[in-house]
Amino acid sequence: MSLPTSAPLQAAPPAFDAREFRAALGMFATGVTIITARNAAGELVGLTANSFNSVSLAPPLVLWSLGRAASSMPTLSTGSHYAINILGADQQALAERFATRGIDRWAGVEFTEGVAGAPLLAGAVATFECFNRSRYDEGDHIIFVGEVERCSHRAGAAPLLYHGGRFYTEHPL
Repeated sequence: MSLPTSAPLQAAPPAFDAREFRAALGMFATGVTIITARNAAGELVGLTANSFNSVSLAPPLVLWSLGRAASSMPTLSTGSHYAINILGADQQALAERFATRGIDRWAGVEFTEGVAGAPLLAGAVATFECFNRSRYDEGDHIIFVGEVERCSHRAGAAPLLYHGGRFYTEHPL
């Protein structure tokens, strides 16, 4: 028995505005990361992001997304490698700095060189050194999938969390 063919279904128009959508998304607590890389000229690039998630253990894949209008888009969409630095509870100022436009985000920031020169931030609770495997064009963002070539973490370190527009740290229940 064959199933009848029909036109693909489409989503209904949203019954909310962008502000309501953003507020609802903010109710999902996330970790805070700084994505780092070097451009073709060797200059440092970095930005704060909370759109990070695991994808696969074998192969080891992670994802994150970036607004298509971001100034770092040319570097991150064409470069071969980047690092994802998960921030610790004591790194709120660093998160805010890498989210600020028009400043030297790297002034005085301690880091070591990772794969292909992607900076690994001192004090991060975990780092993922990624090959820029694939990108997916969706809405007003590009979804990046990175194949993790190296990773490290500091066991027992408290993470920096973001929820409802504010920073937090963990408190075990």
